[in-house]
Amino acid sequence: MIEISPRRRRVGLALYAVLTVLSFPHELPGGASIDFGLVFAWLGPAGLVVGLHGLSPWRAARIAFAASLVCHSVLFHWFAVVTVVYGGMPVGLGVLAPILPAFYVSLFTALFAWAWAWARDAFGQPVLVGAILWTAVDWARGHFLGGFPWATLGYALHLDLPLLGWTRWGGVYLLSFFAVAVAIAIATAWLDRNDASRRQLVITLVLILVAHGLGALLAAEERSDAPTVRVAAIQGNIEQGQKWDPNRRHQIFETYLRLSSEAGDEGVDWIVWPETAVPGLIEYDGELRSRIGVLARRYDAALMVGGMGIDLASDGRPSAYYDSAFHFDRGGAVRARYDKTHLVPFGEYVPLRALLGQVFQSLATGLSSTDVTAGATPRALEMTTGAGADVRVRVGVPICYELLFPHLVRKFAADGAGVLLAITNDAWYGRTGAPHQFLAMTALRSAESGRWTVRAANTGISAIIDSQGRVRQASALFEEAVVAGEIPIATDGAITFYARYGDAFAWLCVLVSAVLLAERHWAKRGRPAIDGVANGDGEARAG
Repeated sequence: MIEISPRRRRVGLALYAVLTVLSFPHELPGGASIDFGLVFAWLGPAGLVVGLHGLSPWRAARIAFAASLVCHSVLFHWFAVVTVVYGGMPVGLGVLAPILPAFYVSLFTALFAWAWAWARDAFGQPVLVGAILWTAVDWARGHFLGGFPWATLGYALHLDLPLLGWTRWGGVYLLSFFAVAVAIAIATAWLDRNDASRRQLVITLVLILVAHGLGALLAAEERSDAPTVRVAAIQGNIEQGQKWDPNRRHQIFETYLRLSSEAGDEGVDWIVWPETAVPGLIEYDGELRSRIGVLARRYDAALMVGGMGIDLASDGRPSAYYDSAFHFDRGGAVRARYDKTHLVPFGEYVPLRALLGQVFQSLATGLSSTDVTAGATPRALEMTTGAGADVRVRVGVPICYELLFPHLVRKFAADGAGVLLAITNDAWYGRTGAPHQFLAMTALRSAESGRWTVRAANTGISAIIDSQGRVRQASALFEEAVVAGEIPIATDGAITFYARYGDAFAWLCVLVSAVLLAERHWAKRGRPAIDGVANGDGEARAG
């Protein structure tokens, strides 16, 4: 095992930061984009492992935190656009906005580093141990204090179509497991420079190749007898700064009616509008309901419309506001409303508003003074196909931020949804990599649940994604668009293992990680080693 000089340690950490940033898609000037995840996702964590080599757990945690903070502050640069351009925050503070989510993510990078330095040699299987620890930490990041799983490593492999079949069993966390296993095998082979580590690298690469082959088999093709519908996602391209301008309300509404008419002329069965597309309160404004109803009847099409839902007080005034999706049937009547259940902190609500609300509103003038209310639980809605016998089907309507959370979106399929109608407003992100990264996350939700997804985004990227996670059609950013296509809908009640049981694989990694760390702790305290676990010694194992 070689010694790592300070220079090599810095190079390893720099490679980790650069390769992690480049593992996710980014927008380039002129509308082009780059996505190197198919290569760099397998290499980024290797730089981190090299940079942490030989360090004590607490020192490893500190260094990993610093490297991750730099890396993710760059990756989350689009937070500055959200807070400054649309949140009204002063530029001096807004440019620091990416540090807050990066700080959160870096806590978990530090947790992995601490656990890795503590338990690396447990059972003599560093590759397996490291992949298990990383996966457990990824899962924790998606849940702790509401979670923020943006840029979870597994998403970098969203274009690795053969591997996506495995997400039906283990979700995005299984992709993280695969990527980290290869990265640690590469790092340990370079660090240890012995036959055992080289043999482990070869075995790991062979197993990953086998996983690609099996993954292609796991992603079954659609049933030929599944009912189909022709669906159109409407992209109105409304600038975020104009969405709630009362002087532009008529123009915005007319834009959606015009684009929907174009879709209707093509003979679609369903029309999907983005999140909060309607510039008004559908339940409070009879004219809005009437005009959407006329559109539905004219084209004999059902609509799923994003808007603000309300609860009315006894005096008839709104008492609570929701980020909602409204189902208009083909007769023009509102049949159902789904309310978003996982809200954006500091965007749709302010945690501890009584204490923090005034402070944040003074810093961000674009912040609403009223919190949005969360819906009860993810649930499927019922629609008719509009094809022939009007087959009744169930649909899930995940709204924007909900799409980040696999354990939440899988509940739509578990509730019988045969298709996902995802609605979002990505105008907040501007021309950054965030819309591309969000599309990648949405594609993983399709692969995990085995359901097609129609994604309607205000300024893009609107898309149609098949049940294997492949983007079949997609719009460009910041242009009006109608993305239409014929999609099959699962109606046989069969759902994927992941949709039925959720994060069983990630939970297993959490359990094994707890056992590994406890065993190392007991061994360190002098408890007789068992099952091949030796007592730790040296700086790399010091507490």
